[in-house]
Parts: sequence; C-alpha cells; structure tokens
Amino acid sequence: MKNTMIGGAIAAIIAASPVLADTPPPENALPLSEIIAMVEQSDDVQWIDEVDWDDDGYWDVEYYTADNRKVDVRIDPLTGAALAR
Repeated sequence: MKNTMIGGAIAAIIAASPVLADTPPPENALPLSEIIAMVEQSDDVQWIDEVDWDDDGYWDVEYYTADNRKVDVRIDPLTGAALAR
C-alpha cells in the first residue's frame, strides 16, 4: 500500500511537470541573435560561453574577456540593455 502511494505521488509530480516548465521570453522580445550581436560588440568580449533564459525575465549571458576574466551579465530581452544586479 505504501509503495502504491509513493508511486502515485511520483506519477502526479511527473504529470504536473509541464505546468512547471520554463517561461519563454516575451513575444515582443528582440531575437536572441540580436542580443548576442549586441553583447559581442562590447570591446572586452573575447568569446561567449553560455546564454540562458532566466524565468525572472532576462537573458543571462556569460562571456570571457581577452585577459580570460569571466563576466556574467543580465540582458533585458526587450531592449538588449544590461540590467543592474
């Protein structure tokens, strides 16, 4: 009986997981390619390592500088501007 209850609880969590899915960028957001191009135009960007969408409503971009310093910046999806931390 206990195993059936645990199995049922796990099944319920798995069935509800699409509800917990990530929220996408707003429909009126700039294309990601434009966001990346804006970041790349910065003088200190050597290469971009990672880009993730954060459910709090911004792009999280991680890049490295020419002196191998790691930089993590939050980007507004509507304007492409860096957001304050």
